[in-house]
This record gives sequence, structure tokens and C-alpha cells, in this order.
Amino acid sequence: MSRHSGNQTQLLTPSDNTLPADSRQRVKQFMQSLQDQICTVLEQLDGKACFREDHWERPEGGEGRTRVIREGRVFEQGGVNFSEVWGDTLPPAILSQRKEAAGHDFFATGTSLVLHPRNPYVPTVHLNYRYFEAGPVWWFGGGADLTPYYPFVEDAIHFHSSLKRACDASHPEYYPVFKHWCDEYFYLQHRQEQRGLGGIFFDYQDASGQLYVGGDTDSPAAVYSQQVGQVSRSWEDIFSFVHQCGLAFLPAYVPIVERRQHTEYGDRQRQFQLYRRGRYAEFNLVYDRGTVFGLQTQGRAESILMSLPPLARWEYCYEPEPGTPEARLSEIFLQPHDWLNGTFAQK
Repeated sequence: MSRHSGNQTQLLTPSDNTLPADSRQRVKQFMQSLQDQICTVLEQLDGKACFREDHWERPEGGEGRTRVIREGRVFEQGGVNFSEVWGDTLPPAILSQRKEAAGHDFFATGTSLVLHPRNPYVPTVHLNYRYFEAGPVWWFGGGADLTPYYPFVEDAIHFHSSLKRACDASHPEYYPVFKHWCDEYFYLQHRQEQRGLGGIFFDYQDASGQLYVGGDTDSPAAVYSQQVGQVSRSWEDIFSFVHQCGLAFLPAYVPIVERRQHTEYGDRQRQFQLYRRGRYAEFNLVYDRGTVFGLQTQGRAESILMSLPPLARWEYCYEPEPGTPEARLSEIFLQPHDWLNGTFAQK
């Protein structure tokens, strides 16, 4: 059996790891439709600003649609991207993790977004779902996570509950593993703090049967995954899972925006929001895999860096006043919690 895409023909051996003949096209179409759906709803939610679209092409192979919303009623700035890239030289970020992909052409496609609302009581949010092929090697990755400035327990529970339902539709052990993995991944090591309230994160999901494929063998995600053991899955199973997670984003986030968008705020809340946005920028520039992959593959810099906030600030040795909402963020909320079964779920 063979399949043709662009200038390459691949020979596939039927096995548990076999790709559908139209794997790339199906994932591409889903990523594009997810971008379209999200942008439509966000424009309606904002009610003022519209997305500007820039279509770009990658000389080495590939193209994308970058959509940015600015100066809106709700969203100060945000971007929702789609891209597909291919080539014959794998970036170091991939080879360091998956050496078996060496020597093959590659194809990658995905949708990603970051939204920076104007009101400090509306949380920043991030989503990314992606797919990668290199010869017989393939995998899905992605997730979604919430980064509030003034957090509310009910918002965290709603966001996590929505993602858990999407995970449970495919496998009951997905959410526990990928929730822990999210806490592990969105962590600023140099600050020793979480980026936000988490959500789900996963990478390198293929037919190998292993759920956690991270670098820390002693982390909660790794330990839980080891207890679960191997999970038999096909390409179709994982694609269906990613599909469900993508569709869960709007129900997870939009009700939170609607609940918080009219909360009154002043300069104190605005300055704290800008300060915390600085931490968000630090993570995306130092640790984020998507940023590293995009830059290493000579992607469009404006599209890769659209995740950065339009305004941010840094303050030397800032310490919030004890007992304030600002202190409560770091002391309580920026710690890993079992939002659905722990003490927070009872509040």
C-alpha cells in the first residue's frame, strides 16, 4: 500500500501502527475547521473587533493562516493560527526526542491560540493541537490550559471538568495522566512556579501504548502512567480523542469570559495583570516547544510569536502584600491541585 503527498510516496506495512491513506488531509481539514469555528465564536463574543488574516507560505515547504484580533471589547490581543509545514530536514527539537524519525521527510500541521483579554478578571488561555509524520513515525500532541490573574475556584472547576469530559469520551485514564503532565510542562523552572491553573497536555501520542512520554520518570504524570500500563490505541483512536478535545475548548472557556467580562477593575488590577503577563512571556520564550519548533523550522516569526501579550511589565523583586488577592494567586492557586476531587471542588 502506498500514499502520495506532495513530492513523496510512502510505503506502508499493514500493522497496528499503519497510517490511513488520507491521514494528513483529514488532520489538516480538522485543524482548519477548528480555527474557523473558534474565530467565529470569539468574534461574536467580543462584539467589536474582528480577526485579521494573513496567509503565509514557507519557502522550504508549507503554508499557514494567522488570524489576530486586536483592540477589542473583550480581547486586547489574541491569535488563532493554522499551519502545515513539510520538508526533508528535521529540526533538532524533533530529533532530540524521536531519533527514529531521522532520515525521513517530515510533515506537521496544527492549530494554536493564545488569547489575552483586556479585563484582568478574565483569564488568558492557550490551546494547541498538532500532528507530526516522518516516514513510518507519527504522533499527536497538544492540550489547553488556563492562566488567570485573579482566579476563581468555580472557573477552574468548570475548565477542568470540560476537558475531563472530552478525555473520558476516549479513555478514563487520559485526564489524570494529561492533567499531571500539564502541571509538569507549564512550569517556570527558574521561578519555581506554575504558569497557571493547568488543564491538559500531551505529546508523542502514537500506537506504542504509552501515555506519558515526558522526560521526568519520577513525576506524578510518569508514576500514574506507569500504574495504568500500556493502552492499546490506533491512529483513528487518537485522532478521535484530539477531535473531541478541540471541540471542547469553546464550552470550556466562553462561559468563564461571559461570567467575568464585566467585573470592574482599576489600575492596581491592571498593573498586576501586566506583571503576570511578563511571566507568561518568559515561559513562551524560554520553554515552549511550539516556539522552539517554529523558529527551528524557519517558520513565520510574526505567527510564532503572536502568543506574546501586547503589553507586559517586569518589576524587580516584586512581592505582593500579604493577605491580598495578588498574594493568594501565587500562594494558593499557582500550585498543582486536584480541582475536581480535592478540597477546592467542595467550595
